[in-house]
Amino acid sequence: MIRLKQITGLAQHYAGLAVSNGDHVVDATAGNGYDTLFLAGKVGTSGHVYAFDIQEEALIKTGDRLKEYKLEGWVTLYQDGHENLLQYVQKPISVAMYNLGYLPKGDRQITTKHQTVIQSLKQALTLLKPGGIVTIVLYPGHEQGAEEKNHILPVIRALSSSDYAVLYNALLNQGNDPPELIVVQKNNLLV
Repeated sequence: MIRLKQITGLAQHYAGLAVSNGDHVVDATAGNGYDTLFLAGKVGTSGHVYAFDIQEEALIKTGDRLKEYKLEGWVTLYQDGHENLLQYVQKPISVAMYNLGYLPKGDRQITTKHQTVIQSLKQALTLLKPGGIVTIVLYPGHEQGAEEKNHILPVIRALSSSDYAVLYNALLNQGNDPPELIVVQKNNLLV
C-alpha cells in the first residue's frame, strides 16, 4: 500500500512504473541507499544502477545496504557530484531519481544545491528514454530546500509539454512545509 505522506515511497512507485529488468538507471543522490537498493532490485543482473553522492559516508551506507541484500554486483557508486553525470553514463536510462536536501543523520550543512541539481537534471533528460521517468523529492522545510524549490520549479515548468509530462505532488493539509515530489515523464513518441 502506498502512503501519500511518505513522499519517497511515492517517488519509488512512479519510478517503478518506468523501470524494467535490464534497464540502466540513475540514483543522483545515493544518500542512505534506499533508492539505489530499490532500483537495483528492479533492473536485475542484466541492468545497471549508477549512484552518485559527494559524501563518502553516504556511499559506504549505500554499499553496505546493497551487500546486505546481495544486489551490489550491478551497481556502480560514484563519489562525485551528479552534475558530472554525463562523464559516467552514456547509455539511455529509463529512470533518474533525486532525493534532495542533506543526508539524514548527517551534516546538515552539506546539502544539494539548485545549480548542480539543474545541471544534472538537464543531463538526465538528454539520456532519458521515451516513457522514462525522473523523480525529484524536494524538502522546502529548510532554508536551502526552499531555495532549491524556488529555482527548480521554473526549470521544470519550462519543459516543453510536447516532450514531457510533469506531475507535481504536494501535501496541502500538512504543516511545516512537508516534502514535495515532482515526476517528469518523457513523452513516448511511438504512441
